[in-house]
Amino acid sequence: MQTALDNSLCFGVYTEAGEQVGLARVVTDYATFAWICDVFIAPAHRGRGLSKWLVQEVVAYPKLQGLKHLLLATRDAHTLYQKYGGFEIMEDMGRYLHRDTL
Repeated sequence: MQTALDNSLCFGVYTEAGEQVGLARVVTDYATFAWICDVFIAPAHRGRGLSKWLVQEVVAYPKLQGLKHLLLATRDAHTLYQKYGGFEIMEDMGRYLHRDTL
């Protein structure tokens, strides 16, 4: 995980006391593509609008503007990303492939 964080654009959410309570990681080439992943708000801090704010900050980040593809995957937060990030569900995934290597 440390290598993944070291090689990604990371966004953190912190309390006034400096405790990290949220994270969003972006894998990108800064030219054409970015993949938003590992978005998390600690359970004790959910329900305060932090995930909404975090998504808005990630998609507004200056170095991510003008990219051709901004992608993410979610199990259960589709509405969050649609409403606060402007994402749409990809109906035709036929051109996307993946390979698990582990």
